[in-house]
Amino acid sequence: MAANEDAAQEFEPKKKPPTEDEKRKKKITPGSLMKALMRPGGGDAGPSDGDQIIYHCTIRTLDGVLVESTRSDYGGKGTPIRHVLGKSKMLLGLLEGIPTMLKGEVAMFKMKHQLHYGEDDCPISAPDGFPKEDELHFEIELIDFFKAKVVTDDLGVVKKVVQEGQGWESPREPYEVKAWISAKTVTGKLIMSHTEGEPYLFTFGKSELPKGLEMAIGTMVRQEKAVIYVTTQYLTESPLMPVIEDYDEVHFEVELVHFIQVRDMLGDGCLIKRRIHDGKGDFPMDCPLHDSLLRVHYKGTVLNEEKKVFYDTRVDNDGQPLEFSSGEGLVPEGFEMSVRLMLPGEIALVTCPPDYAYDKFPRPSNVPEGAHIQWEIELLSFETPKDWTGLDFKTIMNEAESIRNTGNKLFKEGKYELAKAKYEKLLREFNHINPQDDEEGKIFADTRNLLHLNVAACHLKLGECKKSIETCNKVLDANPAHVKGLYRRGMAYMTAGDFEEAGADFKMMMKVDKSTESDATAALQKLKQKEQEVEKKARKQFKGLFDKKPGEIAEAKGDADGDQITSESLKDEVHGDSDETSFEDSHEPPPEAPRNSWFSLFWPSGRRLFESLGLNRCAIL
Repeated sequence: MAANEDAAQEFEPKKKPPTEDEKRKKKITPGSLMKALMRPGGGDAGPSDGDQIIYHCTIRTLDGVLVESTRSDYGGKGTPIRHVLGKSKMLLGLLEGIPTMLKGEVAMFKMKHQLHYGEDDCPISAPDGFPKEDELHFEIELIDFFKAKVVTDDLGVVKKVVQEGQGWESPREPYEVKAWISAKTVTGKLIMSHTEGEPYLFTFGKSELPKGLEMAIGTMVRQEKAVIYVTTQYLTESPLMPVIEDYDEVHFEVELVHFIQVRDMLGDGCLIKRRIHDGKGDFPMDCPLHDSLLRVHYKGTVLNEEKKVFYDTRVDNDGQPLEFSSGEGLVPEGFEMSVRLMLPGEIALVTCPPDYAYDKFPRPSNVPEGAHIQWEIELLSFETPKDWTGLDFKTIMNEAESIRNTGNKLFKEGKYELAKAKYEKLLREFNHINPQDDEEGKIFADTRNLLHLNVAACHLKLGECKKSIETCNKVLDANPAHVKGLYRRGMAYMTAGDFEEAGADFKMMMKVDKSTESDATAALQKLKQKEQEVEKKARKQFKGLFDKKPGEIAEAKGDADGDQITSESLKDEVHGDSDETSFEDSHEPPPEAPRNSWFSLFWPSGRRLFESLGLNRCAIL
């Protein structure tokens, strides 16, 4: 019986700890708060947590002496109070009493001092001279209440949605935004209006609106209508309102008509993608983020004084679009980064600096070196990679081999980052493959080892010796006698200058497989040669250092050519030598893996695409 009770307690949902307001309400004792209805309101329910409430408040003593009021008739400013239930600091009596009211209702609350400013640890300081020890009457008129979007934690900017919009995307820097905007005081006096002719056009993030207004528009979607309440600390001067008078608060009525997506792809203002025609689908879910077969029309222009068009697929390609597979370095990097963030049917204008255009890519004859480029790109369609779900093991391995072969091709072309991305994507996909028998298990393990070693080769070509060694260890930890793993790690050790570890790996090769003796011997000879070269340079560098008499200062210098021994110079000497032997090439096909597809499942290799999205790469993958 006790065990059952323990089990019931274990699965009983945990209660949320009480909020500060809930704790305060427990202080209320019977008779300390009394309500008298003076004018009934309308509707079926009162406000609740998360609602913004707008009300007038007049406070009197029990014998009718006015203490203070928000109403202008009684000496106040005429500005009603604005609070958000559950967010704002409020007097305890009002916190308990206002949720019992309906919209438009007027009620009188009789409060003992413990329920207003006389409360122990009251979160609100009493005004000077306020009779906080007296029992008082609070006359409340609940003007309005509604669900509110709290934009700033201090409640200086709050949004009321009047009409829901479309989609989910909101404008952000440096989007171009069109909106109808008007502004009124809390008493309803019109301050400014842009509700006729053309909508107000501004660039988000350029301080072209008061700060609070721009922050709230950053939470809106297309076609949304809202009232935005902005207090004085967020009413900064701007082209929309060049002069800000002494307003405590301004109410902006906004309809977000449209915005143009503008993306700073690199974060430095050099590579800019500007959407000039919307596509179909939701951004970024329906974009070709994965490597895909893409069909695009484009027009390329050199951004010089002449702004000469150097290529137009509709003119120079017999009207046929360009087809290319992303992730294979077939178009300039800036071009591909931009297309990956487009929707089908979208037209975008891309301005690109030389190093992301044609300075690092085969340059058309009519494009000068160092030219800034503008592409007008239309994404017609794209084909996503084949889904492996439900495929049999042989088909999956055929697809994997096709992708690996693409990676090998990129490797041979010197596109090591792209090749590495292909191999790493396959390794991630392999986490979801479950071989069904020993034969499949062997094919799977052999292929996975080849992929790890290919990744290691890419790291080595990129000068990342430590990562290359760590990747080789993923193979050798499971199979210490893996000959190609030993060879690859030995080459990485040699490149890093760890000659002893490199020698141990090459010698282990011969020990576990006599047939590799010629390859291991060649590697050891190369290793010895590198050691001798390092020793020779060291002698030159430190020549004469120990030949001086006591008291003389010896300066270590290089040889006549100024050679210095550094880890970087050592890497330069051996960098790129790791594939000289036939044994080193681990890009051979695994068993039962014929080539039959060009599709790739990889994401782009660079970090900049994910940064431009504002997304964490690991979270996306």
